[in-house]
Amino acid sequence: MAAPLTAYTCKLDSQQAAALERWMRERDFTFREVPHARFAGERDKVNVVFYESGKLVVQGKGTQEFVEFVLEPEILREARLGYEAELQPELFLPRIGIDESGKGDFFGPLCVAGVYVNEAVVRAWREAGVRDSKQVSSDKRIGELAELIRETPGCVWRVVPIGNEAYNRLHRTMGSVNKILAWGHARVIENLMLQRHRMNPPPVRAISDQFAADEGTVARALMSLGREVELIQRHRAEADLAVAAASILARDEFVRRLEKLSQAYGVPLPKGASEQVEAAGREFVARHGADKLGEVAKLHFRTAYRVQGLPEPPKTEWSGHRSSRKLTAST
Repeated sequence: MAAPLTAYTCKLDSQQAAALERWMRERDFTFREVPHARFAGERDKVNVVFYESGKLVVQGKGTQEFVEFVLEPEILREARLGYEAELQPELFLPRIGIDESGKGDFFGPLCVAGVYVNEAVVRAWREAGVRDSKQVSSDKRIGELAELIRETPGCVWRVVPIGNEAYNRLHRTMGSVNKILAWGHARVIENLMLQRHRMNPPPVRAISDQFAADEGTVARALMSLGREVELIQRHRAEADLAVAAASILARDEFVRRLEKLSQAYGVPLPKGASEQVEAAGREFVARHGADKLGEVAKLHFRTAYRVQGLPEPPKTEWSGHRSSRKLTAST
């Protein structure tokens, strides 16, 4: 007998969302603020969050009852639970998701992960709370979800970590983070396709976030096996479960490697690119010297100049796409 559903997602239009919010308020749900959410409330073992994007997330032990007896008959006005394959066939297609972690972090590596999923894997993860790593609040939970992903029968995964020395060398050679990302994504796809004999059925596509203005950036970097699958790049690709799983594996790898660097050099190395990060960078340089900075940090960040007491390069202008800014202007 299948375990009761404890997580459910779907899209609502504005009228459906308004009807759901009224229904919740009439029944004394406890409302709270959630980032990027239009409304969020909980009551009787069910937690409901409706995001500005139109996505509804229902979680908790009361999820299945809420979906079957409230959401479907009163809001959606159609039966969906159990009919996902018919209503959302693309949800269960065998595919590869790719994502990275560490791109915006001064300290630590860049980690690119790829995950193959099929229908059985998707069904298992939808009930387990697998979602975009940016929506997971703690490193501990990231680690738990990463372990779940790695141990799920039918899932095939690979991670390509690019350590700081290799990253800085690639940046000097390629001159662009986007080119490094393209190579990393292509490498992960190739590594996964080498394991295609373990994929049942074979993947029909590979999905990743569109990080470059030119969609051909990744396509040109694909190797021979990677060209056997359709490559799809789109904004907010993390909404796809395969990409979300890849984001979790990439973040878990990044967090663990950053902690090892902190321990190896005896200096706590924070995530991100904040004032706290800059202070840690100055401490690192004071203790180990500027010539060692490239072993733990990304040297094209403006932070690298500041912690070494060097003049910063001139800032460059945005050209309209979030990933097209010249890298000398990095934080």
